[in-house]
Amino acid sequence: MKKRILLLTFFYPPDLSAGSFRAHALVEAMRLQSLGCAHIDVLTTQPNRYHTHAKIADSVEDSGHVRIRRIQLPPHKSGMLDQSRAFVQFARIAARLAREERYDLVIATSSRLMTAVLGAWVAYRQGAKLYLDIRDLFVKNIDELFSAPLARPLSAIFGALERFTIGRAHRVNLVSRGFLEYFNARYPGRPFSLFSNGVDKDFVDFPVSAPAPQIEQRPVEVLYAGNIGDGQGLHLIIPQLAKQLEGKVQFRVVGAGGRLQMLQQAIYEQGVTNVELLGPVARKELLNMYHQSDVLFLHLNDFQSFHRVLPSKLFEYAATGKPIWAGASGYTAEFIGKEVTNAGVFAPCNPADALQAFQTLHFEQIPRPEFVLRFARNRIMKPMATEVLELMNSGE
Repeated sequence: MKKRILLLTFFYPPDLSAGSFRAHALVEAMRLQSLGCAHIDVLTTQPNRYHTHAKIADSVEDSGHVRIRRIQLPPHKSGMLDQSRAFVQFARIAARLAREERYDLVIATSSRLMTAVLGAWVAYRQGAKLYLDIRDLFVKNIDELFSAPLARPLSAIFGALERFTIGRAHRVNLVSRGFLEYFNARYPGRPFSLFSNGVDKDFVDFPVSAPAPQIEQRPVEVLYAGNIGDGQGLHLIIPQLAKQLEGKVQFRVVGAGGRLQMLQQAIYEQGVTNVELLGPVARKELLNMYHQSDVLFLHLNDFQSFHRVLPSKLFEYAATGKPIWAGASGYTAEFIGKEVTNAGVFAPCNPADALQAFQTLHFEQIPRPEFVLRFARNRIMKPMATEVLELMNSGE
């Protein structure tokens, strides 16, 4: 009799999200390795990562060994309250759908903890094994995301939920090695896996672009593509840099998020004319934008909790061979210094340091084949899928 696996993920293709691409790669790796001996159920949402770029996908896809069910969410934007309401809808319906089946293993891939909590609850109710894929330090972030009167009770509540969730899990994977210090301190003696983010197949064979016109004869094209939220803090850095580099650099910012309006306001107030803002685009169009750019821009806000993260966008950027201009600290800065060539790293939210880092870049595409080979998503997902299937078949 086939064993049954449930994967809970808030994002799944065709949604545009690092969590979406990661979840899909894990499903494909499990499908190939299980050799038809397991049935995989995916409970996810209709595309909703960016409300300006959401398209309806099939509510149910069933290929025989994999069934994907997408839950329709109420309209929402990037605000915390909107996102909370959307998650409550997802959790309520996902829990009901899960009760209709019996699962041997529940997998939850989670950034803001709550999908992991949902997975722990479903596994507990079903007496199933639980595998967690943790992609962020949500409890650690609370003190910096909320004001003091609210942060303390929220930290206590979510801390308790985290203890329940991690305590219920049979295996826990951390997407960043930088998370280990936090989790080892809170859960001493517990082993953690470290299957990181990686390079998606769209970027594995990223071609070398034709030589661009001489950089001295035109502005340098700098591209940022991704979320525009508190975590990125673009409103705290791009307007200042653009103002100081007028005539020398043209910024193109592609994406959406909760701080887009603040970025627009800062650009207006500082009279910046060399920043172009574009909404989220499909993967194919984004690849073309990478080709056209001279430099790829990355920025993490100056939060203590971000000293431990490793942004998925970095793997995508590095695979292009383009120069990377990165505002980062802690583990991200260490990783870039060790693994990524032709990258100028500066202290977050520090325009003066950013300008110095910009001067160190070589404005040419230099492939990074060793990086791509080492961090190819498929290469990372194969051993992760093996670990998941071994847990399902073990006597634990």
